Amino acid sequence: MTSFKPADDGHADLSDHDSFLGGAPHNTFARLRRDDPLAWSEMKGGKGFWSITRHADILDLNRNYELLSSAQGIRMEDQTYEEYLARRTFQETDPPEHSRTRVLVAKAFSKPVVAQFDAQIRSICDTILDSVLAQGSFDATKDIARQLPMRMLGQILGTPDADLDWLVEKGDQLIANTDPEFTDLVLDKADTEAYRLMPFRSPAGAELYEYAKKLMRDKQARGDTNGVLHLILQPDAHGNVITETEFRNFFCLLVAAGNDTTRYSIAASLYALANRPRLMDQLRAGQDNVWETAPDEFIRWASPTMHFRRTATRDFDLHGKHVKAGDKVILWFASANRDETVFDDPFELDLLRSPNRHVSFGQGGPHVCLGMWLARLEVRILLQELVKRVKSIEQTAPHEFLRSNFIGGIKRLPVRIEAN
Repeated sequence: MTSFKPADDGHADLSDHDSFLGGAPHNTFARLRRDDPLAWSEMKGGKGFWSITRHADILDLNRNYELLSSAQGIRMEDQTYEEYLARRTFQETDPPEHSRTRVLVAKAFSKPVVAQFDAQIRSICDTILDSVLAQGSFDATKDIARQLPMRMLGQILGTPDADLDWLVEKGDQLIANTDPEFTDLVLDKADTEAYRLMPFRSPAGAELYEYAKKLMRDKQARGDTNGVLHLILQPDAHGNVITETEFRNFFCLLVAAGNDTTRYSIAASLYALANRPRLMDQLRAGQDNVWETAPDEFIRWASPTMHFRRTATRDFDLHGKHVKAGDKVILWFASANRDETVFDDPFELDLLRSPNRHVSFGQGGPHVCLGMWLARLEVRILLQELVKRVKSIEQTAPHEFLRSNFIGGIKRLPVRIEAN
C-alpha cells in the first residue's frame, strides 16, 4: 500500500521551492511543531522570516491583524512599498479597508448563492467524466481536476468558453510562477525586474488586465450587470470606487486563486482514491452522512495554500523568542493541518472526521477564503458523480508536484479508470 508519510529529512529549507518537489516537507514541520514552534529561517536573496507551525498558534495569530498585518504582502518574497501598492489585492489589506472591499463581493460567494450552481456543476462533471471514461487512461490533474474549476471560473466571470484555456494558462503563469513548466520567467531563477509592478511579478498580469477591460466594455455594452466583476466595480458604502489598478489585481486574483486551489484539492482527492480503494467504497456507500464531512477532509489533506505571510506591526514575544516590528511571519497552514495534537492519524484520511478544524480556508481571521463554499461544493459533486460512474481508479505512474512553497499540488497524476 502506498505510504502517505512524508520523505523529507526533517531539515528542509522552507524558503527553497525545490524543497517542495516531493510534496510539503511534513517531517520538517513536525520537528518544528515539536521543538521550535517559532523558528527563524534565513532566506537566500531576501530577508529571513519566522515560521509558525502549530495549529493553535496559527488560529490565534491569524485573527490578530493588528499585530500581524497583511498590508505588506502575503507571500514570502520581499517587496518595496511601490511594488506592494502596484500589486496588492484586497487580500493584502487589513480591516477596515479589507472589509469595505470584501462586502462588495461576499454575496456572490455566499453559501445560498453558491448552492444555486449545483445543477451546473453536475452537468460539467458529466461532460468531464464522459471524456475520461472514453479514454480509460489519462492525466487526472489535466483532464479532471483542471477542468471543473476552469469551467466554473467561466460561469462566475461570464467569459466565453473559448477563452477558458487561455485564462487558466495565464493564471498558472501567475500563481505557479516558481515552476518552469508554467512560466519562462521563474521567480527565483529569472530576471523579473521589468515586471516588478505587475501582479505576481509576471507579464501575464498585464495581458489579463487588458482582457478584463475588454470583457467589462462588452458586458456594459450589452447592459449585463450579472456577476462578481460588476459587483466589485460598484461604489462602497462611502462612495469609494475601486481603482483601475485594484480592478486589474482583483481580476488576476480571481483567475489564479479561483482556479488553482480547487484544482489541487481535486487532484489530491483523486490521488487518495487511487491509492486507498476503501475510500471509494465508503463514498459509494454514502452512509453516516459521509458527504457532509468528506469534502473538508479531502481539502484538509490537500492543503493547497501552504502558507500566508504576515508582517509584525510591533515587537512581541512568543515561545521564548522575540519578534521585531517589520519581521516577516509565515503562517504554515499545511503544517497546522497535520498537527497531531489536533488531528488523529493526520496523514491518513478519515472521511467522517468531525469536528474537522482544518485551516485550509484561513479560518479564524478576517481573510477567510471567499471561495470556500464553492470549493467544497465542487469537490463534493465531482466525487459524487465519479463514484456513481467509476468502479475503480488506479495510479499508473509516479505523480509530480508543483515546484512551489506557496501553492501545494499534484500537477501530474497518471491514472487508469474502470467504469461501473
